[in-house]
Amino acid sequence: MLRRLMGAYLNVPAGEVEFTREPCPGCGEPHGRPAVASAGAPHFSLSHGGDLTLIGVAAAPVGVDTEQVPAAHTVGEVSAALHPAERREIMAAPAVRRPAVFTRLWVRKEAYLKGLGTGLGRSPDLDYLGNGGPGTPAWPAGWTIVDVPVGTGHAAAAVRGELHSRYDVRRLDPRGLTA
Repeated sequence: MLRRLMGAYLNVPAGEVEFTREPCPGCGEPHGRPAVASAGAPHFSLSHGGDLTLIGVAAAPVGVDTEQVPAAHTVGEVSAALHPAERREIMAAPAVRRPAVFTRLWVRKEAYLKGLGTGLGRSPDLDYLGNGGPGTPAWPAGWTIVDVPVGTGHAAAAVRGELHSRYDVRRLDPRGLTA
């Protein structure tokens, strides 16, 4: 599906789309963000969780993530890895809402780290991507965070560098992608 989509952007058959790895921002080795090998190709990010696949395509580095809402015990175990202000937001929510609040914050975090090109190689507690409000830190400068509407049971987010043009969220039928 990714080859078909990127082939449509590049106006080439899906089979001609070649992928590579960008240099890692931490060490410079070629195990960073996946990329299309063609010069001038748009940036992309891919995520899947449960029965949902999310692909972000942009002129600037982009990251996307989607996850199924986890069980309450997972929230307790994994939220310790988040920024302290994000953990406070999760715990401030009614117990029944905590899994959904956690998942919204987690997908923002993973999408941002993918956009940076570090993935979870960068500690998730360093950057705040919470819901904001009085006394909370600002989101990382130069990044745009978009909560992607995906329905109940999942959460999804996309990030990219500063937004200088409009963005679209579209549901695509992969059978309709041709190049």
